[in-house]
Amino acid sequence: MIGDFIEKYYIDPIRYGQPYNVVDTTTYALVLIIALYIIYRWLSRSRTIRIDRDFVLVTLPYVVMGGLLRVVEDTGIVPVGWNYLLITPLIYFVMFLYTAGVLFVSVTLQEHGYIRDYHRPYAGAGIAGAVVTGLVLVSFGLKNGVIAPDVLFIILLLAAGTTAAVWLVMRRVLSWEYVSDPLYVTLLFGQLLDASATSYGIDLHPLHYVEVHVVGSHLIEWTGTAFSMFALKLLVLFPGIYILQRFRSEGPQALWHLILLAMITVGLAPGIRDMARMVLYV
Repeated sequence: MIGDFIEKYYIDPIRYGQPYNVVDTTTYALVLIIALYIIYRWLSRSRTIRIDRDFVLVTLPYVVMGGLLRVVEDTGIVPVGWNYLLITPLIYFVMFLYTAGVLFVSVTLQEHGYIRDYHRPYAGAGIAGAVVTGLVLVSFGLKNGVIAPDVLFIILLLAAGTTAAVWLVMRRVLSWEYVSDPLYVTLLFGQLLDASATSYGIDLHPLHYVEVHVVGSHLIEWTGTAFSMFALKLLVLFPGIYILQRFRSEGPQALWHLILLAMITVGLAPGIRDMARMVLYV
């Protein structure tokens, strides 16, 4: 019975590309929380690594790489069997191993005096990975004769415009001066890129994509438009950023930065994936 439960709610969604369900969504959320705490405890023991703004910024290329790598699986060019490694949630473990491995090597080189600052090789490996993955996707698009720069432009313009509008409300109307922090701006853009790509893909793109997440799919069904995703994002972003700032003033700074990085990741990575899929029509 336990085996049937696991197969129905965890294995089949991965194997058959089914939408997320309440069970696996809740499980993945709990795993994320536990993983954040374990990573926080692990990195806090390091004498070299400081979990601060710079650490978050140099880790962002890995978020971009993860989003693009997910599209590589969408193209169908990865052999069956291996492709499961690039499907949620397994892709998160793959990206964690790659990121943690590069971080370990970079920090070790600094501690032994081979380099002055681990940030450069660590960021460089992330950028290189994102560029190589992007080139694979461009090559696929050229081979199949489908690359839509207009789709890329529209989604990025929508994301940038909504980010600017929300930022202005927070900064000018609510007088939240702290939202000028680049990390908060990145958080806004990542989450609103996700909403922009989802809205365009479902309501406007010729292929008519579908929302696979539980809350989002029910909201779209209830409202009749995918643009309702912007309302959902705002319902999370406004109280979320307010609570984050309160925690920033009272809680451990390292943990605050990791939580913020996680929030950026769960918006930016799927936003990049969805946008790239629509550009390539896959």
